[in-house]
Amino acid sequence: MTQTTSSAVAAAPALHKDVPATASSAPSTGRLIGIDLARGLAVFGMYAAHVGPEPTVGGPLGFLSELARGRPSALFALLAGFSLVLITGRPHPRTGRAGRQAVGRILIRSLVLIALGFALTALDTDVDVILAYYGLIFIVVLPLYRLPARTLAVIAAAGALVLPQVLYVIHQLIDRGSWADTVIAWDPLARISDTDGLLELLFTGDYPVLTWVPFMIAGMAVARLDLDQRRIRSRLALAGGALAVLGYGGSWLALHLVPHALTSVAAATDGGSASSAWWSDTVGYLEGDTPAWLLVAAPHSQTTFSVLGNTGVALVVLAACIAATDRLPRLTRLAVPVAAVGMVSLTAYVLHILAIRVVGMQEETLPALIALLAFIATAMLLATAWTRWFRRGPLEYLLHATTRLSRHIK
Repeated sequence: MTQTTSSAVAAAPALHKDVPATASSAPSTGRLIGIDLARGLAVFGMYAAHVGPEPTVGGPLGFLSELARGRPSALFALLAGFSLVLITGRPHPRTGRAGRQAVGRILIRSLVLIALGFALTALDTDVDVILAYYGLIFIVVLPLYRLPARTLAVIAAAGALVLPQVLYVIHQLIDRGSWADTVIAWDPLARISDTDGLLELLFTGDYPVLTWVPFMIAGMAVARLDLDQRRIRSRLALAGGALAVLGYGGSWLALHLVPHALTSVAAATDGGSASSAWWSDTVGYLEGDTPAWLLVAAPHSQTTFSVLGNTGVALVVLAACIAATDRLPRLTRLAVPVAAVGMVSLTAYVLHILAIRVVGMQEETLPALIALLAFIATAMLLATAWTRWFRRGPLEYLLHATTRLSRHIK
């Protein structure tokens, strides 16, 4: 089964509840519910990728299953950047002791997420756990937290254009030399976790930090915007649509215009469909060595086209959720169970990994659909009941309590 994972923002669930808002910076209720709604939808997308039907079933169900590949994790990463800015100060970055404490909170969260990610990975499920990657991304992007929206957007765009090519070169160097084994041998994290440690998190894993930082930086840029304004939300949706077209459409054009590109991609993958490489995970994973792979936009391909397309989808979903909950009160009430899942997304993510460890991952179409509906219904029921009485989820409380250590920073 294709493995898409979870959550960045699971990493920082409902962070607006952790940060006291002043009168000038307090976001509207519609916008906060919209953010939680987007996060909840990302959780359900993750469930669909892990226990839902395979895209190969075809039809509307297969199409929806395909949409859940890779794109929910990109949305999580973008929302994680949004949450980072909420913690460190929005609309104005915190300075002085408050700023240092905010940085301390992020660092503590990052370390907890890295440890939790490796612990879940040790359960040996078929899910590619993403929490450790997200934890390290928080640390990598933290020095940028004081930058304005335009600068952050430029950095995110530059990262999307450059970093996938850098990653490709690094992969070639790893394949052609033994230096990676030396790095792993000297990495204490690798010895403790029985993985490739930092090298895996940065370059060789399923969610390499090098190509995932643009998502979080883009989320930081969005958090600097005044999303209470309708025109800002409209521009955000238009920008997202343009990026999606540029990413997926650009990949389609490149694969069809560059000589032998489709043939090279087909030869370098594990038997997937090269004709769908411009948007679909059914292309499979890269097993050969071809520069033509840089032209695909499959969700887990770690290419520029993929980053652009997935960022665009994330922006459109976020803008739509905020606009809908801000302007449609009836929809807001209907969306409460989904938003409740978004409020406890870290707990929802970890519990679904534990449930998969106990019952396994479904493979057949009908059982997989039943399992997916059961996961979604259970999550909504438990999250709605819990958030009726508590401000944070169980793991969110523990994470918040841990970060209170930052109060001792002078």
